[in-house]
Amino acid sequence: MKRWSLQTRLVVGIVGLLAVLAVAIGVVTVAASREQFVDRLDRLLIAASDRSSAAVDSGTPGPGSIIGILPGQGAGAVGMVIVGDLFYAGYIDTDGSERRLDADQLSRLERVPDDRQPMTVHLGDLGSYRVVSTLLSDGRIVVNGLSLAEADAVTSSLIYTIAAVSLAAIALALALGVIVVRVALRPLARVVDTASRVSELPLEAGEVSMPDRVPVEAPDTEVGRVGTALNRLLGKVETSLAARHESEQKLRRFVADASHELRTPLASIRGYAELGQRTGRLPVDTARSLERIESESVRMSNLVEEMLLLARLDAGRDRRDDPIALGALLVEAVADAHVAGPDHVWHLELPPDDIEVRGDADQLRQAVGNLLTNARLHTPPATVVTATLAGGDHGAVISVADNGPGIDPALQPRLFERFTRGDDSRSRAAGSTGLGLSIVAAIAAAHGGGVTVASRPGATVFRIELPDGTPSS
Repeated sequence: MKRWSLQTRLVVGIVGLLAVLAVAIGVVTVAASREQFVDRLDRLLIAASDRSSAAVDSGTPGPGSIIGILPGQGAGAVGMVIVGDLFYAGYIDTDGSERRLDADQLSRLERVPDDRQPMTVHLGDLGSYRVVSTLLSDGRIVVNGLSLAEADAVTSSLIYTIAAVSLAAIALALALGVIVVRVALRPLARVVDTASRVSELPLEAGEVSMPDRVPVEAPDTEVGRVGTALNRLLGKVETSLAARHESEQKLRRFVADASHELRTPLASIRGYAELGQRTGRLPVDTARSLERIESESVRMSNLVEEMLLLARLDAGRDRRDDPIALGALLVEAVADAHVAGPDHVWHLELPPDDIEVRGDADQLRQAVGNLLTNARLHTPPATVVTATLAGGDHGAVISVADNGPGIDPALQPRLFERFTRGDDSRSRAAGSTGLGLSIVAAIAAAHGGGVTVASRPGATVFRIELPDGTPSS
C-alpha cells in the first residue's frame, strides 16, 4: 500500500470498511433469522410431541402404525415409539404414505435423550431434523422430528439476497467513492501543480521571482492548511533567494572592483622588478628576490585577470557575437600548447569542412586553451593529448582527450566549481589557481552550451558543446 496514491488508499479504505460492515450485518441477520425460524419450529415440535404422546397413551394407533402417532403433521414428519427393546418408526412421505427408516437413521433417533429438549439430528438422505424425545409414565418413549429443509432453504435464499445487495452497494460505493475522493482531493492537486511549477524554476541561478501561490479556499481544512503552509514556505524561499542574490551581487561587485584596482599596483610591482634586474650586477640574494617578486606578480596578475573574467561572465557583459571558425581556433590553440608543453604528444583532429559558431573568439580560445593547459599540467610527460572538432546533433563539439592517469571520481562532481584543485591543498606547485575549469564552464554557458567530463585511468575526455554549429565554406 505504500506505493498506492492517497486517492486509491481512501477509496479502498472506504469500500473495505463498507464490505466488512456488509458481511457483519449479513452474518448477524442470517443468524438471527435462522434462530427465529428454529425457535418457531421447536414450538411446533413440542406441540406435535404432546399430540403424539397423547395418541400413544390412548392406544389409538395400532402397533407398528406411524401415521397414527403423528396426528395433524404433514410430509416429512418423523415419528418413533420405543417399548423396551422393541420400537417402530417411520416418516410421512410427500404423497402422505408411511415410509420406513433405515438402520442408521433408527440408531440416530434412538440416541436422542428423552429430556424433551429439541436438538438437531442429521438423518442421512432425509436431511437435518429438529428432534425431541418424550418419556411416558409407563416407560415408553415417543420421538418426534420435523424437517429443517424449509429453514435451510429460507436461510440460503436470505444469504443470496444479502450477498447480491451487498455487492451492488459496494460497487455503487466504489463508483461514488472515486468521484467524492477525487473532488475532495482536487485542492491538493493544485498544491502539487504549484509545487511542480516552482521546482522547475532556475532557483540556483540569478534573480528568481516566484509568483505562483496555492489558491486557498478553505484555510481551516486539512488541505487548506497544507496550501497555507506551502504559500508561507514559498514566500520565505523567495525572500531568502532575493537576499542571497543581493549578497552575491555585492560580492561580485567587490571582486570585480578589487580585481580592477589590483591590476595597476601589480603591473607597477612587475615593472619595478624588471627594472631592478636591468640595473646591472646585483647581489645574488637581491637578484633572486627580484625574480621571485616578478614571478609572483605575474601569477597574481593572472589570478586577477581570471577573477575579472569570471565577474564579467557572471554579469553577462563584454561578450561579442561574431562568426568564429572553430577549426582555425583549435589549430592556434594546439600550436600554443605544443610550444608550452613539448614533452607531450599533441594531436589535432578536424572535420573536412570547418565549423562556425557565433560568439566571442577570445573567450572560446581561452576556454580551449584552459583545457589544453589542464591536460598538460596534470599528466606526465609523453602523454598523448588529442583535440577534436566535430558537428553535434544541435551544434559543434570540441573535445580534449588524454591518456593520462585520470581524475579522482570523488573530485569529478565538483570539478567545474571555482577554486577546485586535484590535491585539495593550497600548493601552487603546478601553477593552478583552481579557476581554469570554472572559466571553461562559464564561457560555455555564456555561449548557450555546456561542458562535461568523463574520466577513468588511461582515458579522460572534456567536451565543450556549442549550439548552432554550421559548416563554413
